[in-house]
Amino acid sequence: MLKPPVAIVMGSHSDWPTMRLAAETLENLEVEYEARIVSAHRTPERLVDFAMNAKAEGIKIIIAGAGGAAHLPGMIAAMTPLPVFGVPVRSKALSGMDSLYSIVQMPGGVPVGTLAIGEPGAINAALLAASVLALNDDELADRLDAHRARQTASVPQFPSDTE
Repeated sequence: MLKPPVAIVMGSHSDWPTMRLAAETLENLEVEYEARIVSAHRTPERLVDFAMNAKAEGIKIIIAGAGGAAHLPGMIAAMTPLPVFGVPVRSKALSGMDSLYSIVQMPGGVPVGTLAIGEPGAINAALLAASVLALNDDELADRLDAHRARQTASVPQFPSDTE
């Protein structure tokens, strides 16, 4: 059975409040996804199984959110040819800077597309994933265009004291 084209994975259930925004963004664009917890540290066998089989299962893009040491996106990228978009989840200790550095500083040859820390990164990872899928899906491209048009229309041209 083929999986949805996008997998949202996270290292811990505590990452879900951030990664839920990626899921909601995909839902708004009518892009199917699955979300699951795959910890590089606590469930390494689950991680290997997921990463090694994702492409064969029909997944096209992986959005991986992780906080703290944030090894998840890089470990997945090392084991799959699929594009991996890393979302640094804000941590208590260093406000997500530790997560950002762990994800963005991958060695040459093991790419992880790294987004902003926290909620904006989760939203943008979903938009980036949808943009890649839209290269071969005209209906999705139209939905993305409509999303951007709504976003543009929501920005007032002039400041106001009533907002």
